Amino acid sequence: MTEPTSEQLEILRAVCDTFVPSIPHVPDPLGFWARSATDVGVDAGIVATLAILPEADAGGLLGLLDVLGEQGFVAASQPSREQLLRTLALASRDAAAGITALKGLTLALTYAGADPATGQNPNWAVFGYPGPVSAPPDEPKTIEPLGVRVDTDLEADVVVIGSGAGGGVIAGQLAQRGLAVVVLEAGGYFNESDFNQSELWAYQNLYWRGGPSPTVDGNVSLMAGQCLGGGTVVNWTNSLRTKPWVRDEWATEHGLKDVATDFDRHIDAVWSRLQVTDTCSDLNRAQQAMQRGADALGWSFALTNRNTDPSRYDPVSAGYMGFGDQSGSKQSTLATYLQDAVAAGARVVVRCAVERIIVEHGRAAGVTAVRTDAVTGATSSVTVRARHVVVAGGALESPGVLLRSGIGGPAVGRYLRLHPCTAVMGTYGEDMQAWWGAPHAGLIDEFAGTNDGYGFLIEGAQYTTAVTANATPWVTAEQHKAAMEDLAFGANFIGLVRDRGHGTVTVDDNGSTVHRYALTDPADVVNTRAAVAAQIRCHAAAGARRIITLANSMPVWHRGEDDLETYIAKVQRLPLRAGSVALFSAHQMGSCRMGTDPATSVADPRGELHDTPGVWIGDGSAFPTSSGTNPMITIMALAHRTSEHIAQEA
Repeated sequence: MTEPTSEQLEILRAVCDTFVPSIPHVPDPLGFWARSATDVGVDAGIVATLAILPEADAGGLLGLLDVLGEQGFVAASQPSREQLLRTLALASRDAAAGITALKGLTLALTYAGADPATGQNPNWAVFGYPGPVSAPPDEPKTIEPLGVRVDTDLEADVVVIGSGAGGGVIAGQLAQRGLAVVVLEAGGYFNESDFNQSELWAYQNLYWRGGPSPTVDGNVSLMAGQCLGGGTVVNWTNSLRTKPWVRDEWATEHGLKDVATDFDRHIDAVWSRLQVTDTCSDLNRAQQAMQRGADALGWSFALTNRNTDPSRYDPVSAGYMGFGDQSGSKQSTLATYLQDAVAAGARVVVRCAVERIIVEHGRAAGVTAVRTDAVTGATSSVTVRARHVVVAGGALESPGVLLRSGIGGPAVGRYLRLHPCTAVMGTYGEDMQAWWGAPHAGLIDEFAGTNDGYGFLIEGAQYTTAVTANATPWVTAEQHKAAMEDLAFGANFIGLVRDRGHGTVTVDDNGSTVHRYALTDPADVVNTRAAVAAQIRCHAAAGARRIITLANSMPVWHRGEDDLETYIAKVQRLPLRAGSVALFSAHQMGSCRMGTDPATSVADPRGELHDTPGVWIGDGSAFPTSSGTNPMITIMALAHRTSEHIAQEA
């Protein structure tokens, strides 16, 4: 455990209060401007975080505090402190990473941390945000994971790595066909009884790497689920069918011929099991603004189909579904296919990270993994012997399994697609109550099929305080506070781009995955700029008083003061990378893609590795290209298809 010295603690408090200082401001009826980060205990929260960080990471942050102390940081004025942080960030990559980490922790804890006694944050009153609106229900857990506490050997017909949209479907389908199935999930098991509608708790327990994590080049912030049920537990339930032009491309250019002709039955099967409906798509005020803007511009706006049980649906709790759906209406794999799997005899091990695939005589023979006890931190090895291995750990981690195993061929980790998203906020002069209702109840699909099928969607986003605080560029403390003060009046539109370009996944010396992505493909650049312009025009047509593009320079348009086209032209000149326009990704695809050519694909068109029989790709990493839509339904339909091929072989 790493603890700061008294001198380091003093510097840490000064850093926290530099990012969120007390600023004299009139009026300030709720004390928002006067309230600093340390007033809400952020320093104590960061100290607690340091205690659980790896020693090298914690030591690096404490070393950064020492450097700041040597430069007289504590005694410096607010402008001087801000300049010191900017200068130091330019001095080295390590310093920049440390400052970014401290800023991220400070902003997240300031605006999303809650008093344990009350469950409230004093800043929420300014945002019009109620915080958690109900207590978790007493909902029993219906899956009993294996209680592995010692080194354990298991045998199965099929071992499935991951339990999300792909792995969950394959486990359920194969177990129901009578095959012995073991599911290994790196995350923990949580259900409605655990979902407390807390943003920070959700990131710590339900998300990959504890929440939003930047690519190693800093260009894109990645979000992915990591828990039993995977991303289907935390996604926003957009259930979109695979576009015809995507299916045709996969069939004609990548050899998945039946996807053009016989894919509907797989989609229909998934659609039915998930109870997909459009009857639970209430538009909140932010989405009403989107529809209003689309109507004014003559653009196509559509209600979103969602995998939701109407009998349990509650629009208030739906607004928190990215933190886990307390109502139980979300038909995730946790509520559907994994239940099917367990009912048919499948065994599940949680908090179990796969190290490598065992290959014997040129084909799959099982996996080795490490299981970590949630309470003690003690580890034990798990070996599963099986003739079929399904890799479904998500496009961020599935390549890591193959790379650590030395299989998959030259395309492993290449062709990572991210659907890079931009965000534009409009403020409307009224409380938008964007925390109410499903985050994605409607979308603009006017531009989905443009550019030869590589277009974009305009969608909404879940209301958050931690992510919003971190996504809002911090230019100065005063500017950032002013932006946060307007949060209640804001509506965020995101532009989801179907990317042609791609990034990579590699592994470092410790075997951990490393992700790189630069939005440089010429078509993607043009498309992304078109998406940003469309978001701006939609806000303006909807009646926004101000429009803010999320970029480091925080360009702002004011109704009646600024020319809209001049503003759009200014935004179009901003670079699409770290340090300028903020890019986000909740959809990761293609890093172990299917195809006919072993030089450019990892698996054949059925999903089995070209070079290792018995190893199958069962998640979004199998996509030959990006899907251009929220990918859950496409992942599940492809997994349903792959399960049939595995069953034929097994």
